[in-house]
Formats: sequence, C-alpha cells, structure tokens
Amino acid sequence: MTPDEMVRALVPPPQFAHASFDNYVPDDAYPSQAGAVEISRAFAQAGGGKAQGRGLVSRLFKKSPSVKPGVYLDGGFGVGKTHLLAATWHAFGGRKYFGTFIEYTSLVGALGYQKAVEAFTGASLLAIDEFELDDPGDTMVMTRFLGALVEKGTHVMATSNTPPNALGEGRFAAQDFLREITKLANVFETVRIDGVDYRRRAVEGHAVVTSPDELGRVVDERIAAGETIARDDFRTLIDFLAKVHPSKYVKLVDGIDVLALSDVTELTDQSEALRFVAFIDRVYDAEIPMVASGVPLDEIFGGGMVDGGYRKKYLRSVSRLIASTGALTA
Repeated sequence: MTPDEMVRALVPPPQFAHASFDNYVPDDAYPSQAGAVEISRAFAQAGGGKAQGRGLVSRLFKKSPSVKPGVYLDGGFGVGKTHLLAATWHAFGGRKYFGTFIEYTSLVGALGYQKAVEAFTGASLLAIDEFELDDPGDTMVMTRFLGALVEKGTHVMATSNTPPNALGEGRFAAQDFLREITKLANVFETVRIDGVDYRRRAVEGHAVVTSPDELGRVVDERIAAGETIARDDFRTLIDFLAKVHPSKYVKLVDGIDVLALSDVTELTDQSEALRFVAFIDRVYDAEIPMVASGVPLDEIFGGGMVDGGYRKKYLRSVSRLIASTGALTA
C-alpha cells in the first residue's frame, strides 16, 4: 500500500459502517456504558457533529457540558469501545480519520514525521482504535504526533488495547496511557466502560473445527456459489505474516468471502501469536467467516501465553475466533 492508499483507507471497517449512538445497546447492569454514549455524543457535537437521538427542544434548552479535545475510552474487550469510536467518527463534522494505532504509526513511518503532521493538519478528528503501549518508541512518536495536531485544533479519540495484565480490565492501562502522554494528559477525558464481552455467549463455547474432508467440501460449495475463498495451510500463513507489516494485513483480506485454514497447530512463539492476533483483528473487522481443521482456534495460544502480559489481547482474539468460526454454521 502506498502512503496515499493508507490515508484513504483510514475509515471504519465494514462491521462499523453504520455504527451510531442510537444502535449501541448499553447493558443496564453497567451504567457506565450509557454514560459513555452520552460523553461520546457530546464530544461529537463539540466537533460540529449532529445531535443524534435528541429532539429539537432538548438541543435548544439542554446546555452541553464542557468538552475536552480528547477522549480515551478505557475498558475490557467486547464492551463496545470500537462501536462508540466509529459512532463518534460518523457523527463528527469535517475531515476525519479512523484507524488502528498500527496504521497511524505505519503512516508516520512511511511519510516521515513532518510530512505526516502536514498531511493530517486541518483534520477535525483522529479516531485511534487499539492504542498500543507495547512499543515505547511508537508510543512516544504518537505522543509527539498527536500533540502537534491537538495544538492545531484536531480532536482525538482513542480506545485502549494494552499489554499489561494487571488491576482489572484496563484501569492500569488508562494510568499507563496518561503517563506516557504527559503533555496531552490534561486534554484527555478518560471514560471508563465497565461490562462483559458482548460475545460472551460465544466465548462460553468453542471454535468450530471441521475435518479436512469437510473443509474441502465447504470450500468447493462456496466456490461453486461464486464466492472468493482464501484457503491456506496454517503454518504457511503464519510464516507469511512475518514478511508483511501488520498495517498491510487489511489488504490481505480485501475481497475475501471466506477464510479456510487447514492443519491448525498450537502457537508457542509470542511474536507469531501477536502477528496472528493482529491478522484476526482485520479478518473480524471485515466480517469474514472462517472454517478450520486441526487444533481448535480458541486453543492455539499455548506455552502459558494467555496468562502472560498480553492476556487481554489473546482473550479478545479467542472470542473473535469463536465468533468467526461459528459464522458459517449460525
């Protein structure tokens, strides 16, 4: 992908193409979810967006609260952070961008810091999904990059996706994030979203496994139906992902209707596992169903990795793998 293509690709994935504040369904057991909707709505209005879901009278007579130029959505996986990020992007006025942390850091690397600042200067909103703290260098580059844009009037909204396995679904992550961006901390409002994974019903089950013969039958049927199938040996895919920057994984899955993986095996190398997690994020965002033979995909993160520092990433990926492999049989 060229830098221009990467910039044009900074829009919400198909799964969130129609995300709005109105179709976010808060869990009544967790009032912070409804509160996060209202804070996000007010943030969008401050950026020139429409007051979705409010009548004329309420817009005329209800004074909007003071809104900071940045919002950080902090919570566990599956509580709707990305939905609210996309809803805010859709409601925001002006020139705006939506992408993952990896996509933004890749662009800064491809364009160079100064040209990247010039390219995004004048943007009304930068929506950053899955803000990473894995790489201190990338984090500090983004800190400087966001600081320059905020000074020029750009609003920033970010969601957490951090490695520390500590202190309850992201509270430590929020503190760590704000500490890393000390120059921006006073412009961010940290919004805690409590709750459980909305895919919890799937998480309680297991990834669907097919026999090699059944996998072949499914592939043949889908091809006969005119669909585009990507059929890969699992080990071959893992080795290939090491040769492609994660920012380009979105291009790998473009135009694919079904992903078929044969001979799935357990992963015990952390780098391989994290690359596969990043790849599955793009598969899930593109709403591509999966069919797989071999080891169940919800059991591939071996060697104690799920109990390590990247626990939250692996658990989120497991829930997405379960949902994706169940899509063809749902």
